[in-house]
Amino acid sequence: MRRKRLVILSGSGISAESGIRTFRDSGGLWEEYDISEVATPDAWERNMDLVLRFYNERRKQLLGVRPNAAHYALAALEAYFDVHIITQNVDDLHERAGSSHVMHLHGELKKVRSTLDPELIYTLDGWELKKGDLCELGSQLRPHIVWFGEAVPMIPAAADLTSSADIFLIVGTSLNVYPAAGLVGYIRKGTPIYLIDPSDVEVAHIPNLTFLKEKATIGMEKMKKILLEKHIKGE
Repeated sequence: MRRKRLVILSGSGISAESGIRTFRDSGGLWEEYDISEVATPDAWERNMDLVLRFYNERRKQLLGVRPNAAHYALAALEAYFDVHIITQNVDDLHERAGSSHVMHLHGELKKVRSTLDPELIYTLDGWELKKGDLCELGSQLRPHIVWFGEAVPMIPAAADLTSSADIFLIVGTSLNVYPAAGLVGYIRKGTPIYLIDPSDVEVAHIPNLTFLKEKATIGMEKMKKILLEKHIKGE
């Protein structure tokens, strides 16, 4: 019997409980950095050293944090569902918790890519990327991150995956970041949708929605029971 496909859209709220600060909760600053100075193509052109330092600090911080109960709960659902995660997060906490299918919309912190050919992507050895670190074509390597003002190349694949969902779960995002938030529009009519977030999220436009106003860790503990009762035992 085919397992139901559970597609998850995760956001910064799930990583926040592991100690990773979120941009949305820090007044437009990310670890005291102005985003326009460290996360745009113009910032890279103006001050490469600052951008490199910012992402080096993010990678170093990532080494000191661990997946939390929400990450592990999502991984555990693979025992019951065909689970696929679409994440807005650039950390690797989903993978470290054991999730098998993770699509990163906004890039990956532990990877770098060529400034000449964006298809040349490498896993960084260690946490530090320096000026003068070159790709095989001889061009400077940059963080493998989708910066503000850049296209999100994984959106078409994410939209296809979303449209294949039998159940759609949103965890740790207030659905304010586009184009990721627009994925909700690709959910098939009649598909059950669940949302876990501690914020007041505008959800009136989303049909078939069950909203748990909880942090990710608490919400996922409850959600696992709901999913098993309604979509496994209830069959």
